[in-house]
Amino acid sequence: MQSLSELTVAEARAQERASLLARVAVPEPVAEVTDVAIPGSGGPILARAYRPARLVCPAPTLVWFAGGGWVVGSIDAADLVCRKLANETRCVVIPVAYRQAPEHRFPAAVDDCFAATSWIASHANELGVDPTRVAIGGASAGGNLAAVVTRLARDEGGPPLACQVLVYPPTDRRARGDTLFPGAFDRADADWCWSHYLGDASGDDPRASPLRAPDLRGLPPALVIAAAHDALREEGELYARALAAAGVESEHECYEAVHGFFSTPGSSAADAARARAVGALRRAFGDGVTGRAQ
Repeated sequence: MQSLSELTVAEARAQERASLLARVAVPEPVAEVTDVAIPGSGGPILARAYRPARLVCPAPTLVWFAGGGWVVGSIDAADLVCRKLANETRCVVIPVAYRQAPEHRFPAAVDDCFAATSWIASHANELGVDPTRVAIGGASAGGNLAAVVTRLARDEGGPPLACQVLVYPPTDRRARGDTLFPGAFDRADADWCWSHYLGDASGDDPRASPLRAPDLRGLPPALVIAAAHDALREEGELYARALAAAGVESEHECYEAVHGFFSTPGSSAADAARARAVGALRRAFGDGVTGRAQ
């Protein structure tokens, strides 16, 4: 695959579509997959609910934001990992299709993700989920959005969140980190994503760069997953440290892998990282789930 920095937006999206069509991994079965339309300021926001078999209701829920540099990526691309997370965590997983740049620049994606998270919690009864056990997570740009939404939920009347799982998140527009990883996501690719996402907006805004938030206190427990060969590696580590310094329960784990590994079928690093995420989610959701089996 070509690096994002070498492509136009249309070419990058075409490359992703071709990759999805060529995917040979067999989707892991779940009991039910349903599409959900969530009201948003820019129009309906598509989400998709994955429910594992023998689910106990009201069920814990993971709201998931897919990666793609705020430009590419989709809930279809997140299908494999959402199925695995649902089955292994024993929770409903709901990926959200937020608006993408450059057609919808910052903060459109933030607005959609916060609106969707709030709506899911406030419509818990009809979704069969427990509003007191809602976690949030995402990979790459989705990890950035998850980090931002946790703070908005604290500051702007959003739902209480049980946990945040941030997979190689970009956390600071000004970060330079490592410049070149041949064949992997490098600084030029990161700059390509940021420029399309922000346009003329300031990257110092903490809704874009969560590491620049003035106050991280009182946020939910966090697991930050990083890849050793990734331009975003240092940003994840710095954000985990900043959370811990603010008194937030924070774990950080770096795997010998490249950016994007978390959703790679058959990857031992992906399996290990996902097991770590599942463990963090189960601890946050608690044991002894009660209710009726679905």
